[in-house]
Amino acid sequence: MPAEQPAWVRTSREHVGARIRDAREHANLSQIQLGELVGVDHKTVHRIEYGRSDPKLGLLLQIARALDVPLSELLR
Repeated sequence: MPAEQPAWVRTSREHVGARIRDAREHANLSQIQLGELVGVDHKTVHRIEYGRSDPKLGLLLQIARALDVPLSELLR
């Protein structure tokens, strides 16, 4: 069983998720549409946007490409 992550990790995930949400809204995409573009369901997109999921790098790269933003913009 993995150790519980420090609070700052969750806070950072929430910040990244908020940047993904902002970029998605700027692109005029719904969670459903973004999910379809990257091959996940809208519930997964929701969990990422609200910091409840710890997405793998590959998925973050797909999200950045779908939103036409550099990955560094989402992770800053």
